[in-house]
Amino acid sequence: MNSATIVQKLWNYCNVLRDDGMSYGDYVEQLTYLLFLKMADERAKPPYNQPSIVPQGYGWPSLMQKDGDALFDHYRHTLDELGKQKGLLGLIFAKSQNKFQDPAKLRRLIVDLIDKENWSVMSADVKGDAYEGLLERNAQDTKSGAGQYFTPRPLIQAIVDVMVPKPGDTISDPACGTGGFLLAAHDYVVKHYPHMSNEEKKKLKGESFKGWELVQATARLCAMNMLLHGIGSPEFEPVMVGDSLAADPGDRFDMILTNPPFGKKSSTTIVGEDGKASKERDTVERGDFWTTTSNKQLNFVQHVKTLLRQNGRAALVLPDNVLFEGGAGETIRRKLLQECDVHTLLRLPTGLFYAQGVKANVLFFDKKPASETPWTKKLWIYDLRTNMHFTLKTNPLKREDLDEFVRCFNPQNRHERTPSWCSELDSGSKAGMTPEGRWRDYDYDALMARDKASLDIFWLKDESLSDSDNLPAPEIIAQEIVDDLEAALVQFREILADIGGETEVIE
Repeated sequence: MNSATIVQKLWNYCNVLRDDGMSYGDYVEQLTYLLFLKMADERAKPPYNQPSIVPQGYGWPSLMQKDGDALFDHYRHTLDELGKQKGLLGLIFAKSQNKFQDPAKLRRLIVDLIDKENWSVMSADVKGDAYEGLLERNAQDTKSGAGQYFTPRPLIQAIVDVMVPKPGDTISDPACGTGGFLLAAHDYVVKHYPHMSNEEKKKLKGESFKGWELVQATARLCAMNMLLHGIGSPEFEPVMVGDSLAADPGDRFDMILTNPPFGKKSSTTIVGEDGKASKERDTVERGDFWTTTSNKQLNFVQHVKTLLRQNGRAALVLPDNVLFEGGAGETIRRKLLQECDVHTLLRLPTGLFYAQGVKANVLFFDKKPASETPWTKKLWIYDLRTNMHFTLKTNPLKREDLDEFVRCFNPQNRHERTPSWCSELDSGSKAGMTPEGRWRDYDYDALMARDKASLDIFWLKDESLSDSDNLPAPEIIAQEIVDDLEAALVQFREILADIGGETEVIE
């Protein structure tokens, strides 16, 4: 059975459970618990004969032996008991709850759907792709908010293709969501290095990857996702639950790949003695940071710089405000350009993310040792935004849409790059270069001379402004208007919060 068939089979059953009020997210979570127990049972039998990490009396056979209310009670006790365990069991089952309303439907999922497959004999590709398929379906349920943890896979693949991870690299995502970046890096190494030594394979599965995730439920999905892809073990937990910005963990990595959570400010709600709620800004004060700010995105930029080893490499998905914001934003950009080699910026179009109103970019930089002269010599920018129109349903981003960017990046030797843009005056005189070119460079002095050292740079003409024949389809125009309004609302809410006001949420 292939992954698409499994996804369809499991997803069809989700529609049955939705009649009982179970959400997509709850369903994927319940599947996670049951799949883990089934696979643990399979691994304890021949030919694997591995000692089971599940305590006696709480494994898969105990669920198979029960029905009706007895099954319901035992399932609830199983989740409660396993959530108290340490290590991988605790990570998967912490705070777990039974979300089924009908014991017969739980029994059917156990007996008819999960038990009938031998999950351990399936390749990691099939199991992993099936689970990824479920996570993507869950992300599409915009009401649940799961989309904020899901980065479009074609974008992840292109980023990994230009970052070129190799055996032995240590790779981290300090805001790992469901693990998309870490899994793509793992798959890249497996595909491009088929003749790894046993020691290299062991390191790849058990030591190479580490993620942090703030939300327990999302960390659970990430841990299971990685386990199904063959990463991690009872001895090695690839995912840590907690606020990665809280402190320097001391770990250092060769590569950071991350899409920090959307949302600009960090705050905590404080309820006073009079019962009134107020918000306090969570400014992160760390000695390893260049400046103190409550802007999460700017703090993640500083945090990633800390996590990198010398000459370590990073790729971060960041919203536009990080590129142009003054104050702490300007301080961080100037420091980053001076102390790191900030070499590439990919401007992303709208319509890529499940969270609406996001205008994002991917910033690539390398950490460098202390130097009196700036490390950034040239910033190369690829504009995939101007005159590009994508939607999640009718025209989703595909990997081939990023082929030109990958070629321009020239991952084999990024120091040998050629622009595709030239001015109108030079048009026709330089091979392969046109005024419509999406790839050009700016040197360090030009960047530092810009107002607030802004990296929000664009040069292409928006064709729809000058030629009505080039207007995109009406539904794309409508979606872009919605995205712009969503982005504006987010900014206005931040301004209101900064001056002490409150916003009413209208359902």
